[in-house]
Amino acid sequence: MLISALMSLAMVLTPMPDPTGTVQLEQGQVRGVVEDQVVAFKGLPYAAPPVGDRRWRPPAAPASWDGVRDASDYGAICIQPPSNGDPGVGPLPMSENCLTLNVWTPVERAGPLPVMVWIHGGGYNNGSGTAALYDGTALAQRGVVVVTINYRLGRLGFFDHPALAEGRAADEPAGNYGVMDQIAALEWVRDNIAALGGDPDNVTIFGESAGGAAVTQLMIAPSARGLFHKAVVQSGLGRQRSALLDLDRPGRPSARSLGQTFARSAGLDGPVTADQLRALPSEAFLKPMPAFYSDNLIVDGIVLTEDVIQAFTAGRQAPVPLMMGTNSAEFWWIRPTDAGAYGRTDDALTDGEHDALLAAYDGPDGYDAHVVSDLIFNEPVRQLARLHAAAGHPTYLYRFDVVPDSNPEPSGGATHASERPYVFQTLSTVGRPLGRRDYDASDAMAGYWTRFAGSGDPNGAGAPAWPDYRAEPDHLLEFTNDGPVARPVPHADRLDLIEAFYARVRPLP
Repeated sequence: MLISALMSLAMVLTPMPDPTGTVQLEQGQVRGVVEDQVVAFKGLPYAAPPVGDRRWRPPAAPASWDGVRDASDYGAICIQPPSNGDPGVGPLPMSENCLTLNVWTPVERAGPLPVMVWIHGGGYNNGSGTAALYDGTALAQRGVVVVTINYRLGRLGFFDHPALAEGRAADEPAGNYGVMDQIAALEWVRDNIAALGGDPDNVTIFGESAGGAAVTQLMIAPSARGLFHKAVVQSGLGRQRSALLDLDRPGRPSARSLGQTFARSAGLDGPVTADQLRALPSEAFLKPMPAFYSDNLIVDGIVLTEDVIQAFTAGRQAPVPLMMGTNSAEFWWIRPTDAGAYGRTDDALTDGEHDALLAAYDGPDGYDAHVVSDLIFNEPVRQLARLHAAAGHPTYLYRFDVVPDSNPEPSGGATHASERPYVFQTLSTVGRPLGRRDYDASDAMAGYWTRFAGSGDPNGAGAPAWPDYRAEPDHLLEFTNDGPVARPVPHADRLDLIEAFYARVRPLP
């Protein structure tokens, strides 16, 4: 008893760095800005600028600096096409020199705090960690350290070409430069976050859409192992089939072949050199914009050695607590007849499979409205949750179905990405009136997310119980307009049919 009390007292009395003054990081001293009892350190470089000869190279260590670095403003966002109004993009300028991160940490703290590292979505083509939507102040006020990052996007982040392959060593990782950046950011967190009040041994990665897919990729990436201790996947797919780095497959060109196709479209005919590719202006890589599902997902053999579903099936994913889920009307606007990778997902259905699904969806209207969301998000996340729980790891599945009265979309539910401001408690950034139930839902979600980051269990006193998938298979927590409710996975009959379809067309060991 006495020893325990002394240990607790020692933790309280352990001197903590003063975040409101000058903080010493590995690369030099920094000074942030204080607001609402939280200190923000913005625009901190976690890797060297990937420009010139460093374009399409693994991230290198950032340079040190002399004096005190002003960390009161964000760095540039990475090169990307226009945002089309996505609040997750962040302000200009944009630049290839964009490998920076941002940290929010409470002014007052008794000891090292849990760390939450956010990986933004945007199809690996758009987004940044600088958007007001992802401001970490509100989460930090709950007793965590929040980190948001930029990583290379589009063809600057996910690309290969025979000319690049000729100029690199056989053991140099290639293709997945954006994922390499994410790993470099986690290494920076490991080495520096203690100086900013965080616990490097208690790091949670969380992300949405492409960022959620990134979380699952990091869970199977050998070089990311040990850099995080919990994971949260928000609408992160699960059954995606990646391009291989240099091997073409039926209906799935390799990353290298896709690179050659782009080079021709950019006017580089005949033999192409790496110098020619690196001399192209960065904006040249935006047209045509690569597709996330068919261009930006790569199994390169070093950083990523297999697809996510293969690794989870074999139990090779990181053995960490996992919280994951989807929204109730993810891709409500995409029909199965639409052009593009998502619309073609049901093309391999047999007549019998199609008829069974039509019946499960109560006819063509229900099928058209929901089957793409179920194929891309809802069934895959259920399958990953089953596999992770079967491997013995804490697993928590959710469904988000909070819809504001002011929602102008005829979605019939919560559309893709709509949960983001609820998690971050940044509802003021969405630009439309919200009601009391929205703020209550946001408070509940932020509570579950930060409790999970602290202990690996999202449950807490006074909150509706969230069932662990290991103890209650095929049960989840649904965030509704009336509050969180534990219930069986909705529409399981549809998902069972889709699971059988995937088992036929993409059998796994």
